[in-house]
Amino acid sequence: MSDRALSEEAMLASLRDIHLPALAPGGSLAELCVAVGLAALAALVLAAGLRALTVRRPRPASRSLQDRIATLQTLPEDARRVALLHLIREHAPDRYAELRGTLYAPDGGLPLGSLESEVARLV
Repeated sequence: MSDRALSEEAMLASLRDIHLPALAPGGSLAELCVAVGLAALAALVLAAGLRALTVRRPRPASRSLQDRIATLQTLPEDARRVALLHLIREHAPDRYAELRGTLYAPDGGLPLGSLESEVARLV
């Protein structure tokens, strides 16, 4: 280095001379990898943004328990049994914990009538 200060034109001229070599390490393969990486990153950011905008928020239960029980009458027996268990678990978790042990009994678990009576007690 010299003891003299550089002029502004000389400093700007020396900055213009700085550039990367034409044959950088990795060459076109490195440029391709960078392009693919940036595209993947952009796709992830776009997908996360769209997911955040389009995710459905759960609605609060606006129907009463009696209305929900009435709609269960149209379901087949197995589906009704599952739906009744969901209602019991939602409205009386302690009673559901007591009944849970009998769900997988070898005789087929709780009969549908007893589940309906359990739910009727909740109303």
